[in-house]
Amino acid sequence: MRAMRVHEKGGQLQADDLEAPEAGPGELRIRVLAAGLNFADTLMMQGRYQATPPFPFAPGIEVCGVVQGAGGAALGAGAMGMALSGGGDIAPGTRVLAVCGSGGFAEEVVVPAAACLPAPDGVSDEEIAGLAVVYGTAHMALDYRAGLKAGERLLVTGAAGGAGLAAVEVGALMGAEVVAVARGEAKLALAKEKGAAHLIDGEDPDLVAKLKALGGLDVVYDTVGGEMFKAGLRAANFEARLLPIGFAGGDVPQIPANIMLVKNVSAIGFWWGDYLEKKPAPMIDSLRTLLEWRAAGRFKVEVSDILAFDRANDALALLKSRKAMGKVVLRVG
Repeated sequence: MRAMRVHEKGGQLQADDLEAPEAGPGELRIRVLAAGLNFADTLMMQGRYQATPPFPFAPGIEVCGVVQGAGGAALGAGAMGMALSGGGDIAPGTRVLAVCGSGGFAEEVVVPAAACLPAPDGVSDEEIAGLAVVYGTAHMALDYRAGLKAGERLLVTGAAGGAGLAAVEVGALMGAEVVAVARGEAKLALAKEKGAAHLIDGEDPDLVAKLKALGGLDVVYDTVGGEMFKAGLRAANFEARLLPIGFAGGDVPQIPANIMLVKNVSAIGFWWGDYLEKKPAPMIDSLRTLLEWRAAGRFKVEVSDILAFDRANDALALLKSRKAMGKVVLRVG
C-alpha cells in the first residue's frame, strides 16, 4: 500500500510503499476512502503536538473507510462486539467513521474497533472523514465540558475554519445565541449560513466593545488564541466559561487569575483526542449523537476543499494558510 509519511520534524510528506498492516486483537483493518485534515496534523509533523508518533509516520487523525476481509481474515481477535455501535458487530464491507490518532494518510490503516462507528447512508465519504475531530470537539466541549444551555450567548473565534464553523453549527443546534468572529465578509457569510446570530470581523478595532454591547458572553470557544482569547475574557459575563480550543494565531494566551477571580469565570481545558483512551463513554455518546443528527439532516459538514491523495502537501499548505472555509479532505480510495 501507499502512505504519505513525514520522515523528520518539519519535513514534507512523501509517498512511501509499505506492507499492508495486519489487524491485531481488538482492531479493524480499514481501506481508506477519504481522510480529514486537522491543524493537529501540522503540529505532529513539526514534533510539537502532545501525541506525536515516532518518525517516520503518516498523519491523519480521522478517516472514512471500509472494513476489509471476511470472517477473521482481516479482523483481529476480539474486535467483534467492541465497536461504538452499541455493542453490535462491525462486519467486513461496512463503511465506517474511524478515529485513528495518526496513520490516516494511507491506503489502509489499522484502528481499534472501539474507535469506529458505522457511517450513515446518504452522507458522502468526505463528510464522514471530516466529522469526528471538529464536530466531536465542538459537541463535547460545549455540552460535556462547558454545559452550554439554550439561550446562552456563545462566542466562536476563527468561526469560518473547520473547527470554528463546527462550533457555530453545534452551538446553534443546542439553542445558543452564537456570535461569530472571522476575517472578511465571505467567511462571516458562511458562519451566518451555519446559524450565527451575530457577525463581527476579526480585525474590528472595537471588537471588545461590540461584544459587550451584545450583552457580554456566557461561553467562549476560542480556536485562535492571543488577542482573540483576551477579547473573549474581557467581554465575559459573570460565571462565564472559557474554552481555549486551539492557537491557530500562534500565540498561547496566559490567563490572568485576578480577572478570573473578580469575574467568577472558569477556564476549562479540553483535549478531545485523549478521551478514547482515558474516558471513552462521553466520546462514544457524543459521536453517536452527531451521526444521528447528520443522518437526520440537522447539519452538514462544510467540506470546502477535496484534494487527491498525492496532493497531501498542497492540502496541508491550504490548511495552514487559513484560507479554507470549512474542512480540507484528502480523497484516498
